[in-house]
Amino acid sequence: MDVMTPVSAATPQLSSLTSLSDEDVVARVLGGETALFEILMRRHNERIYRAARAILRDDTEAEDVMQQAYVNAYTHLRQFDGRAQFATWLTRIAVHEALARARRRGRYESLEDSSTETLTPTQSGPDPERQVFARELATLIESAVDKLGDGYREVFMLRQVEGLSTAETAQVLDVSEDVVKTRLSRARAALQRDLLDQAGAAAASAFTFGLSRCDRVVAAVMAQIGNQGPRQE
Repeated sequence: MDVMTPVSAATPQLSSLTSLSDEDVVARVLGGETALFEILMRRHNERIYRAARAILRDDTEAEDVMQQAYVNAYTHLRQFDGRAQFATWLTRIAVHEALARARRRGRYESLEDSSTETLTPTQSGPDPERQVFARELATLIESAVDKLGDGYREVFMLRQVEGLSTAETAQVLDVSEDVVKTRLSRARAALQRDLLDQAGAAAASAFTFGLSRCDRVVAAVMAQIGNQGPRQE
């Protein structure tokens, strides 16, 4: 099974620079070292994938969105002003791209937070004897999350799986913190407490973005941006 690509998997000439902060890497990319954009992609690939897939529920489409989001971020890199963390800014771009794609295809319904009609409860969790099979539990979580309604999946993915704060999630999704709290509470209830309790640490292994896929996205984006610098805003 593929495993998550660490930042250290970047090309050898970049490996010595992976300790740089996101902001330092952005500054150097804007200064002309465009190849360093690879560090940012490898560092945030899993989060961006998880955010996009939570909305689209399709691995291939999530990869397509990732590539476009990275190209958009690179093109408009000068618009990053540091008021939010770079990871938050980048995730927001990916979320907007994923939502736009889902809505164009009529696969995303507007969510009324006063209603729980779009929530789909899942079946009870697996037998406790199977808790040792962490990947099987992660698979169950993936299936259960996919059944959540539009608006709930991305909140659960960003807060529960990816570990963003309430404030960061609200900023990424353009909703209030109260909305994030409400949706997360409802999503947890729909997934059922016993499933979440059994999942434990396995949640962190759900929707992973493996080495070969990471390399594929990085190569595709770098081919698109080439030696062209970010747009002069």
